[in-house]
Amino acid sequence: MQVWPGEAYPLGATYDGAGTNFAVFTEAADRVELCLLHDDGSETAVELRESDAFVRHAYLPGVMPGQRYGFRVHGPFAPERGLRCNSAKLLLDPYAKAVSGSVQWGEEVYGYHFGAPDQRNDLDSAPHTMSSVVINPYFDWGDDRPPRTDYHRTVIYEAHVKGLTMRHPGLPDELRGTYAGLAHPAVIEHLTRLGVTALELMPVHQFVNDHRLVDMGLNNYWGYNTIGFFAPHNAYASWGDRGQQVLEFKSAVRALHEAGIEVILDVVYNHTAEGNHLGPTLSFKGIDNPSYYRLTDDPRYYMDTTGTGNSLLMRSPHVLQLIMDSLRYWVTEMHVDGFRFDLAATLARQFHEVDRLSSFFDLVQQDPVVSQVKLIAEPWDVGEGGYQVGNFPPLWTEWNGKYRDTVRDLWRGEPRALAEFASRLTGSSDLYQDDGRRPLASINFVTCHDGFTLHDLVAYNDKHNDANGEENRDGESHNRSWNCGVEGDTDDADVRELRGRQMRNFIATLMLSQGVPMISHGDEFARTQRGNNNAYCQDNEISWVDWPDPDEEAAVEAAGADGDERAALLEFTRAMVDLRSEHPVFRRRRFLHGRPVEGTQDELSDVAWFTPEGEQMAQADWDSAPASALAVFLNGNAISEPGPRGEHIADDSFLLMFNASHEPLDFLVPVDHGRQWQVVVDTARPEGVPPGQGPKVAAGDRLSLPDRSLTVLQRPA
Repeated sequence: MQVWPGEAYPLGATYDGAGTNFAVFTEAADRVELCLLHDDGSETAVELRESDAFVRHAYLPGVMPGQRYGFRVHGPFAPERGLRCNSAKLLLDPYAKAVSGSVQWGEEVYGYHFGAPDQRNDLDSAPHTMSSVVINPYFDWGDDRPPRTDYHRTVIYEAHVKGLTMRHPGLPDELRGTYAGLAHPAVIEHLTRLGVTALELMPVHQFVNDHRLVDMGLNNYWGYNTIGFFAPHNAYASWGDRGQQVLEFKSAVRALHEAGIEVILDVVYNHTAEGNHLGPTLSFKGIDNPSYYRLTDDPRYYMDTTGTGNSLLMRSPHVLQLIMDSLRYWVTEMHVDGFRFDLAATLARQFHEVDRLSSFFDLVQQDPVVSQVKLIAEPWDVGEGGYQVGNFPPLWTEWNGKYRDTVRDLWRGEPRALAEFASRLTGSSDLYQDDGRRPLASINFVTCHDGFTLHDLVAYNDKHNDANGEENRDGESHNRSWNCGVEGDTDDADVRELRGRQMRNFIATLMLSQGVPMISHGDEFARTQRGNNNAYCQDNEISWVDWPDPDEEAAVEAAGADGDERAALLEFTRAMVDLRSEHPVFRRRRFLHGRPVEGTQDELSDVAWFTPEGEQMAQADWDSAPASALAVFLNGNAISEPGPRGEHIADDSFLLMFNASHEPLDFLVPVDHGRQWQVVVDTARPEGVPPGQGPKVAAGDRLSLPDRSLTVLQRPA
């Protein structure tokens, strides 16, 4: 075999049409062997003799896409110094663009012997671990262009590749649970009819099923256990895992883009699947443990602010390079449109404290590629001081956990001041205004993958996680949920009607709020996990979306009646997304300021707040602890931000009436904010309000709102 010197950059395996360049960084190694793996179980070892700035490299003519490979790193095994090199372990390339196979758990994939964590284990891991794959980078993107949907027009749909597609009745069996399933017309049609503009995929970076879960007969279904930051997870590929997963993922992105849907990836750059000092040796740990991981004062152990055993070393230039190279790769080569960063507070821990000026944020800010896509932070981790909602830099948007908590509390009847709900409804200016951000920095959500589904939020007071095998100890115990009087399934018609009304309340509130709404997959038709609020290990019907019968959905649409509850909820959700999409008054790009807009003839302020009696809210009303009802006027003639060509934006005006109390309330329509109105939303009506057919209402009229309901009035511009 010919071995040429090759280049130190780019890292990883780079095929150029005639051969492949291999490059890997390690400062800890004495020697590095590149191992080409053959289907008969044998391997050909090539020592990487060239080294530039601790990058070992070589070029191998004739090595083609589909070739499996790994590294064996020779060097010190000295856990007391944080060094865990072990040439008996075949290691994944940190820059592998594809990964083949899966981990077969046993002592062979660990760097130590069970029961003796400081004793080197020389069992060969190659037959039991995953391998890296050389890929063909060439792909016909055609005329693919990123949709680049503005945040104020964005509706995010959080979904799991397998969970969304596994039980879809319109998909052939071979495409269920795959990237190709995402691209199927039946799935794309559902998303487009729902009004979704961005599909936020739960982790698709190559991840590992934990040893503990496999022993329990479970899987790491969610995928927050990354081992390959450049490789699409191979189990979601229907075409094969020798690089075909890359082509399949690209094809899915291309199909979604053709439908105008952006693709956002949920990414896990805060830790890896190698765990703590008792975890396996799969890649980084054996290549250069102290360069990749945060170690404690005793280097045998790992700093853990993620709850997973380890945290990546965010002050290491090699870790920062890895993350930035990965982000750019997914944008430039895989054409994704943004990222949601799991436990993003950990990325800001350059030393101990969370620092919004850390090196990672500096790199993102100045990067000409990464800075131009959607960047969404999960603004917390499990470390000290890790709850950082509202504290990320101006370029970033955030999952607004305070929005979730406040809206849940309102509709379950938890006494709290209305002022916080008003702030959440209007974009959370208390969190984002002081650092130059806009309402669109707030990613609003009521439910997500982590916690109860929307159906379960109104059907369970307590978690029911027995299937997870931890005696119901796992998962959040304080869910801010209310079961409407009965725990779990019930045939009680009154309870079912109230649950439906509550689900409509949550969906309507989400779509009427300033900021960017996010729907969790299946909530639009009341998906249930049977009370499991931590289904991370449930790769089965508990987590997979149970799609409604298409015949029942069609019957509901044709009849315009209540019909099947799930199909009716789907129609209501579509109607609320459409209402938001059609009216810029719900999609403000600037914060509301409570005064008229200069340059317009409208003397009314852009927003006004009223008691049910039609009187403007006084301070005592805002401070009233048991308060659970208010009305909000949104002035469509007082939108301060201009259109794309500097034109004034005018819209209809709306009056939003919230009755979150446990009894009916009369609301008086304010006398000086419009004479004629029409009801366009009434969550007390399961069948919804047909467009243009809602009751007419005049100023001074009284509307009776049933308990726990929301009504929206519209006044033409």
